[in-house]
Amino acid sequence: MKKVKVEFKNIVKKFNETTAVDNISCDFEPGTLTTLLGPSGCGKTTSLRLIAGLERATSGNILIDNEDITIKPATDRDVSMVFQSYALFPHMTVFQNISFGISHLSKKEKIAKVQSLLDLISLEGIEKKYPHQLSGGEQQRVSLARSLATSPKLLLLDEPFSSLDKSNRDQLVREVRDILKKAGVTSILVTHDEAEANTFADKIGKIEKKQLLIS
Repeated sequence: MKKVKVEFKNIVKKFNETTAVDNISCDFEPGTLTTLLGPSGCGKTTSLRLIAGLERATSGNILIDNEDITIKPATDRDVSMVFQSYALFPHMTVFQNISFGISHLSKKEKIAKVQSLLDLISLEGIEKKYPHQLSGGEQQRVSLARSLATSPKLLLLDEPFSSLDKSNRDQLVREVRDILKKAGVTSILVTHDEAEANTFADKIGKIEKKQLLIS
C-alpha cells in the first residue's frame, strides 16, 4: 500500500459566521499515524471531514501527494473513513460487509482479499457471522477491515473507540495501531482522550483556539 503525504495550506472553514478551522497549515507525513487531539468544538472532526471531502474548505488548499484535492468529490479521493458507530450493515455477514466496496473483483479475488484482511485483524473464521453476533471490539475491527479493503491512500478515524468501555478501548487502540502499522497506511485519528492519543499516534496534533500544531 502506497504511503502518502497530506498537506493543509492555510485552510479555513466557516459555517455561516462561525469559524470552525482558522487558517491551519500542517503536514501529515507518509505512513505515520497522527492523532488530532482537542476538546469538543475545536475543529478536529471538521478537519477530518475536509480531508474526506464531506465538507468543502472556505479557503486554502488540501493536497495528497502534491495533488490538490480541495474541490475534488469525496468519491474520487481514495480516502476511507471509520466512524464511532461502526456503520456495518446489520443484514449482511462479515464477508459481505468487508467485500462491499470491492464488488468489481471476481469471487475468487474477493475471498482472498477478505481472508487476508481477517488474518490482518486476527478474526479468522467469522466470515459467516452477522454484526449482532460480534462484540463491540470485533465489530470495530471488521469496520476497519472494510475500510482497508479498497486499499485507500489514506484512512481517517473519527473517534472510533469512544463507545467502548475503558478496558476494551485500551486494548483495541493498541490492536488497531498494530494493524495499521502492519498495513502501512497513512492514518489520522480524531479523539479528545489524551491517553488514547498517546497510545495510538506516532505524532499528535493539538488543536487549540482553532490552530493545529503537530509534534
